[in-house]
Amino acid sequence: MAQAVLDCSALPGNALEAAARFHAHYLPQLAGLLDGAESLVIVMPPAPYDHADWRRALARDLARAHAPRRVNVIGGNDVAATLEYLARAPGVTGQYLPLNGTGAGDALG
Repeated sequence: MAQAVLDCSALPGNALEAAARFHAHYLPQLAGLLDGAESLVIVMPPAPYDHADWRRALARDLARAHAPRRVNVIGGNDVAATLEYLARAPGVTGQYLPLNGTGAGDALG
């Protein structure tokens, strides 16, 4: 099965507004994306620390609700390597992974 990706890059900078927009606009799309997918990765823009709590709760609660499918949330730019890693990491689910954009070398090599 494949990994589905939900691009939520149009979220506002304010944490409360971002959470509200995600739940109103993006959350209804999840059911269709999870059909036929083994995992879902929700990609969000980089955000300050005040977004971490709602993003962490989102990842955890969606992973529990849709098990055995995997659900993870990543926040940042240059997400290609992380998407590739998550596609090959069957034990990783329910995680919020904030990316700093500086890279960590070839984690897959």
